[in-house]
Amino acid sequence: MDLLINVGLPLSLAIIMLSLGVGLEIADFRRVVSRRYPFAIGAFCQVILLPIAAFTTVKLFALPPEIAVGVMLLSFCPGGVTSNILTKLAKGDVALSVSLTAIISLLSMVTVPVLAAWSINHFMGEDAPEVSITGLAIAMFLITTLPVAIGVSIRHFAKGFAERVDAHLSKLASILFVLIVLAALAGNWEMFVENLGLMGSALITLNIALLLIGLGLARAVNLSWNESKTISIETGIQNSTLGITLAALITSTENGLSPLALPSAVYGILMYVVALPFIAWLRRS
Repeated sequence: MDLLINVGLPLSLAIIMLSLGVGLEIADFRRVVSRRYPFAIGAFCQVILLPIAAFTTVKLFALPPEIAVGVMLLSFCPGGVTSNILTKLAKGDVALSVSLTAIISLLSMVTVPVLAAWSINHFMGEDAPEVSITGLAIAMFLITTLPVAIGVSIRHFAKGFAERVDAHLSKLASILFVLIVLAALAGNWEMFVENLGLMGSALITLNIALLLIGLGLARAVNLSWNESKTISIETGIQNSTLGITLAALITSTENGLSPLALPSAVYGILMYVVALPFIAWLRRS
């Protein structure tokens, strides 16, 4: 089990992030300059409003400390490739979605370690494990930023090869995502069953709130309908695999994944239950 947690899980996330990078081009980063306003709104929703909404939800539902930290870890994660796919299904602005995913994923190396350390100390107090912000930042670089950069480089210098392996990497990433979620649930099954009602209600509430907050703010600042759909999805969809991996990096256990991973594992399932009907409505609107 130690091998799965300490080697298999980070390696799986690195492959998933490599898959994300292979699907990106340099133009996806340059686009931020030409579309500063929509990008700024999306980044504000993801980096600022999302954690605030998560913190409010945790307090309203009075979640246990470890579950509360897990929800906060999830809220610090970027959208990932899933948000790009769902934006395409919703007939949103895919280019904006990809740009947000690319930049926020790279920034997470800086933002996530600091926010994660604060959350653990705030909610767990004396029971908080020792967290090295520098160590977590290095780990984030190795399993998120570096694979994305390698993927983008492959796309830039060997586009034909990137296009050939893109679909295969995406399928492998999907399989790894399912296995990671199942491992997180299996390793904490008793706590999962005990907290499913409260945790599930909190996560569904959070997901609905985030989708609506993103859509409402985008419309309030006069973004186009397609841009607004994108901001909504980018705000409500998180990279739950990263949340699970973060939990393992912070407090891995001999008997399975940390309880901190549970919210990300459950959210990784529930977000589809909530988001797909919402996306069906966005397509028709």
